[in-house]
Amino acid sequence: MVMLNFITLNMFNIRVTLFFLITIVYIIDQTDSGAVQLNQQNLDMTLASNELVFINFYADWCRFSNLLMPIFDESADAIAKEFPEAGKVVLGKVDCDKESSISSRFHITKYPTLKVIRNGQPAKREYRGQRSVEAFTKFIKDQLEDPVKEFKELRELGALESDKRIIIGYFDRRDQPEYSIFRRVATNLKDDCQFHVGFEEASREMHPAGQPIIVFRPNKLRSNDLDETYPGGLNNFDELHIWASEKCVPLVREITFENAEELTEEGLPFLILFHHTDDKDSIKKFNEIVQNELLSEKQSINFLTADGKKFAHPLHHLGKSEKDLPLIAIDSFRHMYLFPNYKDIEIPGKLKQFLKDLYSGKLHREFHYGPDSDTNTEQDITTPPVSTFKKLAPSKNRYTLLDKDEL
Repeated sequence: MVMLNFITLNMFNIRVTLFFLITIVYIIDQTDSGAVQLNQQNLDMTLASNELVFINFYADWCRFSNLLMPIFDESADAIAKEFPEAGKVVLGKVDCDKESSISSRFHITKYPTLKVIRNGQPAKREYRGQRSVEAFTKFIKDQLEDPVKEFKELRELGALESDKRIIIGYFDRRDQPEYSIFRRVATNLKDDCQFHVGFEEASREMHPAGQPIIVFRPNKLRSNDLDETYPGGLNNFDELHIWASEKCVPLVREITFENAEELTEEGLPFLILFHHTDDKDSIKKFNEIVQNELLSEKQSINFLTADGKKFAHPLHHLGKSEKDLPLIAIDSFRHMYLFPNYKDIEIPGKLKQFLKDLYSGKLHREFHYGPDSDTNTEQDITTPPVSTFKKLAPSKNRYTLLDKDEL
């Protein structure tokens, strides 16, 4: 009888213990739900141990941050269920007031800012899409799709889209270490280039045995450049990543309503070619001149092309319309300045001088007072057209801007 009571008591104690353990686990799970709180202690480890980290940079006092937080936390839970395997994806959040060094490291200029880190490398573009659980979940699914498409026969390459920037890899087999590096680069640059690969018979004609080759194919509708073979070592991730980045992110970009906010937020003035929708020749000519004459200016100006039909509003501010295309203008985010004669781009140094006149203030001065040689004569003071692209910068109705005068 005593033995039976002892066993019964032990079983009771075990049940109580199990109950408390289950309760503790449940409480931990509840408090640990949502996005992972990132700080100086766990940030680098989180970035290094996950293929994709999606971070919400916020401030507690920011109204827009507070509106986003419950949505982002709910999204973190949904995505954790969708991709439960360790090392795949993590949604994290950074309190920028408490972690100011992290905020500075990632160049945060507004709250909330949503950034993607792939294989430890920050993506060039932050997330600017819809802020909902469904949109975040779809975005993460898209990001985790295999960035490399395999071709089985060389003739398939002839059918690739001619208006895309493409990197093609020719490998002996999938388990080569070089292919692993190629795929990591593709993961980081999937938003800027298409990546294609062929193995064994599909690519045997294109490279010596045991010597993989990687080739960049430019956008044929915007450039006259030829295909270019990667000249570096295929066992060095950083070296290949730098080369591919330079190829995939073009010097001359097309501005659209989808990327205008991103481009404007970079803070550099625009040198813009406005062209007819179907005019590819002027785009190629502009690309060629920028490459040959203006490469040294890329840290000071953004080189862009714009469909004059879609961007009729800036043309109207310049006193121009579609019938005046193609034309070139500068938007300094304060004023717009028209390149006087489009045909003069053929004159070496003419377009570069136009940029120098912007930097020196000459464009602004001459618009007000006429040519410098006439500054001593009486002139009617005029005002250059105001910037129209500044209005496409991040909206104050969606973000708390940290530097109101950044543009």
